[in-house]
Amino acid sequence: MGLFDKFKKALTKTREKVVSGLRSVLPVGRAIDDALLDDVYDTMITDDFGPKTADNLIAAVREAWKKKEISESQHIIEFLKTNIVNRWPDDVRALAKAESGPTVILVAGINGSGKTTSVAKLANHLKQQGHKIVLGACDTYRAAAVAQLTEWANRCGVDIVKHDQGADPGAVAYDATEAAIARNADILLIDTAGRLHTQDHLMRELGKIQRVIEKKIPGAPHEVLLVLDATIGQNAVHQARHFSEHVKVSGIILAKLDGSAKGGIVVGIRDQLNVPVKFVGLGEQIDDIEPFDPHLFVEALFAE
Repeated sequence: MGLFDKFKKALTKTREKVVSGLRSVLPVGRAIDDALLDDVYDTMITDDFGPKTADNLIAAVREAWKKKEISESQHIIEFLKTNIVNRWPDDVRALAKAESGPTVILVAGINGSGKTTSVAKLANHLKQQGHKIVLGACDTYRAAAVAQLTEWANRCGVDIVKHDQGADPGAVAYDATEAAIARNADILLIDTAGRLHTQDHLMRELGKIQRVIEKKIPGAPHEVLLVLDATIGQNAVHQARHFSEHVKVSGIILAKLDGSAKGGIVVGIRDQLNVPVKFVGLGEQIDDIEPFDPHLFVEALFAE
């Protein structure tokens, strides 16, 4: 299955809402007017683009209409596709890279978001690109998390550094960093404990892990990726906002996009938080993660 087909399949539920909703209010040949734009706005809200994103998109459509750049309903979808794509220039989607030594990617998120599975998928994806990976199993509060990540590491054929359940996550991060340096790894991928933004002690611990890593590798972590569950829509935006108050989130892994009817949240996250979605989960298998491609996303989203 090609990448476009994977995106199209993953966005089936969203597309059934978006396309059916938009095309029902955008019959070919209908002149653009305020009532039409109100209908388009309502459809976007239903799909979890979020009020701010819907406002921005409709404002852009309205301006183009006033300038006579578009005049009929069938022009709106192509205009929206271009406008959405422009939110993701190539430089914001690329993973940061260390100037020397291993690149450190710290992954955070709440339990149940698909965090540990996403770490494993990302490790596999990066290995397939030819990178040497070391995993740091810093989610020491859940024995299942360490066991799960160990199983994935064995399947992917990547190194993993772990301690017993209940161990100090900072100590695991220290040993993982040492191992990544000693083994000349390209990338150190750190799985952290699932936490809620209300758990201040765990949020502080996340900061501690960052400090431990930075002492060994100046400038690290180079990426802090937050795993969000696409199926919860706007609640994912709220989670991301709270995490960003404690750590500098540089990108999003949007898990479970294939199980969601709320694909508009991809755009909502970008607009409301100014944080790019960098990877999307498109299924349950180890290779069902892909770098986010806005061109494929909009074509799959609005496909007939």
